[in-house]
Amino acid sequence: MTAKTDETSANAIGAAGAAGAIGYEQARDELIEVVRRLEAGGTTLEESLALWERGEELAKVCRRWLDGARARLDAALAERDAGEAAGRGGVRGGDGVAGDGEGEGDSAP
Repeated sequence: MTAKTDETSANAIGAAGAAGAIGYEQARDELIEVVRRLEAGGTTLEESLALWERGEELAKVCRRWLDGARARLDAALAERDAGEAAGRGGVRGGDGVAGDGEGEGDSAP
């Protein structure tokens, strides 16, 4: 591939990546390759700048995926905690661990 072809491909993929059309793993793997190429050197200034810009876009895609995953986890944990609180009938002090009924977790902190 020529540098012009690489740049055209990177721009096309970059546009798709910016729209979130690629998955986390694909973006991460491509970002690793971009970093490898930058660290290896031997590219022109123009190629290095194009790689840097592509790397920035890929990092944004990864960040969006990770932020979305964090939001989903937080929502699931909040839902679980709300369900546990409702299951206890709002009684404070339950630790959610089955005990022998001898008052474990029955007192308020």
